[in-house]
Amino acid sequence: MRLEEELYTTKFTSEIQKVTVNLIFTSHWIQTKINKYLKEFGLTTEQFNVMRILKGKYPEKMCVKNIGMRMIEKNSNVPRILDRLEKKGYITRQQSNEDRRETVTTLTESGLSILEKASSLLLEKEIGMMNINETTALELNAILENIRNS
Repeated sequence: MRLEEELYTTKFTSEIQKVTVNLIFTSHWIQTKINKYLKEFGLTTEQFNVMRILKGKYPEKMCVKNIGMRMIEKNSNVPRILDRLEKKGYITRQQSNEDRRETVTTLTESGLSILEKASSLLLEKEIGMMNINETTALELNAILENIRNS
């Protein structure tokens, strides 16, 4: 559906304004879809993001600060997210051997398993949801990176 139909408006001051609104609207649309798929696994997008970050370093452990630096949503409350993942049995935390003031985190076998299942489902859903081919995706990624680099 066209943006104008979704938002019941045709009043944009320019195509630049329209693309800005379109990016925000589409981002929320994608986020809503992903939230729906992750709900099947009892995960939020932030929890899923933390688990993917941990998987990227697995089996190494990571401290909260390093996890926070890699988060998509930079305002995330990483300690709170870790608390919830620990209660679910998806991560373990322990005191760092190098710095006793620091807590390090890693995925459990249960966390690895649920992450694998959720990732597989999301990959399958993303392909259908995005409705673009690899060439278009490459071009769109370049455009989005260009916007962020301005």
